Amino acid sequence: MNEPDTSALRIAVLEGDALLRERILLPRLREHGFEVTGLATAAALRALLATTAPDIVVLDVALPDDDGFSVAQLLRHQHPALGVVMLTGRHNSHDRIRGLVDGADAYLVKPVEVGVLAATLHSLGRRLGAGAAARGGSGRAGPARWRLDASGWRLLAPDGRAVALTKSERPLLHRLYGDAGEVVARDVLIAALTADVHAFDTHRLDSLIHRLRRKVIEACGTPLPLTAVHGEGYVFTP
Repeated sequence: MNEPDTSALRIAVLEGDALLRERILLPRLREHGFEVTGLATAAALRALLATTAPDIVVLDVALPDDDGFSVAQLLRHQHPALGVVMLTGRHNSHDRIRGLVDGADAYLVKPVEVGVLAATLHSLGRRLGAGAAARGGSGRAGPARWRLDASGWRLLAPDGRAVALTKSERPLLHRLYGDAGEVVARDVLIAALTADVHAFDTHRLDSLIHRLRRKVIEACGTPLPLTAVHGEGYVFTP
């Protein structure tokens, strides 16, 4: 018998459609290298979380014993380090926005190509630093950190609270996140914001960061771990 791949992302698939869950999602995701557990009810997910922690939950909205949006909200508050991907037949923009606001890192609509779902899971896993290798082989998740969701349009605090990013804030944070823990020069940050760096008013960078810090602390009650280095730039330590 082959030994399990301890580096694989651990995925819990909460899907009310047994045929879709057992015949398509579970076997196909295993083919993509994930360690997958199938669940039919929110109660089964709660029981699983009481004994072990998956890296990511793939979450249906139409469940026999609960509402998927409510489950996403609960997961985000009680398990902030957990990744959540909603997979649902609801395709209107109101439901998509609600799912992301309630705590999902990504929102996919059925029918979905399993390759697209797998790519989303891998991408989210990288953002979360998930998988046994990142856990040091301990099987336990590390401390929660500041992170960007899979879409890149929301900043998530360690407790799971989310801050929606503007068109200017998004590239700024992506640039800082890409060099987390290192000083990012002011001109590098400005280049992330505009193609015409020479016409850019450098004071706009400081104003943008000031507004972002204020927005984050108002939304999350926690200061953004972004420090100015005088004469050089900024360092982000998520």
